[in-house]
Amino acid sequence: MAYPLEVGGVDDYPVKVGSMLLTMVDPNPGYEAAYNRWYERDHFYAGCMIGPYQLAGSRWVAPRRLKDLRWPEGDTAVANPADAGSYVAIYWIEAGHHDDWNEWATTQVAWLYQNGRGFAERRHTHTNLFDHIGAAYRDADPVPVELALDRAYDGIVVAWFDAREGTDARAVHAELSQRQLPELLAGSSIEIASSWTPVATPAADQPMDLGTPAGGPERLVQIFFIDGDVTASLPGLRAYTDAVAEAGLADVHLVAPFFRTVVGTDTYVDELW
Repeated sequence: MAYPLEVGGVDDYPVKVGSMLLTMVDPNPGYEAAYNRWYERDHFYAGCMIGPYQLAGSRWVAPRRLKDLRWPEGDTAVANPADAGSYVAIYWIEAGHHDDWNEWATTQVAWLYQNGRGFAERRHTHTNLFDHIGAAYRDADPVPVELALDRAYDGIVVAWFDAREGTDARAVHAELSQRQLPELLAGSSIEIASSWTPVATPAADQPMDLGTPAGGPERLVQIFFIDGDVTASLPGLRAYTDAVAEAGLADVHLVAPFFRTVVGTDTYVDELW
């Protein structure tokens, strides 16, 4: 078998992420373990991973001690209340195939609920679809964002911003990529900073309330992938989000850290509240 003589870089391969499903959910109290097992052992696969053009998926969890570290305090634009959303599941969809995937997903979720494979004892905090804008990397030869969900990072921090009037998420990302993001990443435990904005055409009606809306073209969502203690990255991220606001680029609505779930176990289910 022949192999390329040169090793390709981050942009040298044809498989690219184009869009993302992000779903942030709370199980109802008393149903934490049942929800975790249903999602991990059925819905993660039947509702998402078996779908066409689904590249990857991963789950993340915020026990009480991480919820207490969220900021800004009291902002309910994304999480209402601000500490809602114990679990986050994230899925990559291949570039150029969002509509193909979305058509399948809409039909599949309806079929699952019609056949008794939903889970009523949960509440969506923020479940929406987003287009990929770009990524910034700490390292010269980084893990590409396409592999981030499979890399088994220790934690993530998700940040939601709204660009100030007269601009949009793409312009803010371009501005941040010049100085603020490189300064944040340099020497830190954050390897990837990925940027997203809501899709122009959201999913059709679903058989459940999906929580707060995605926002418009002004909404910038950034996911920071962290190798190491997620809490150790928070002072640098706080300085970064403060700088974004102070520069007049965007308003900060929620910054939320999460641990990677321990697949196949009920780790953290008794630490959510």
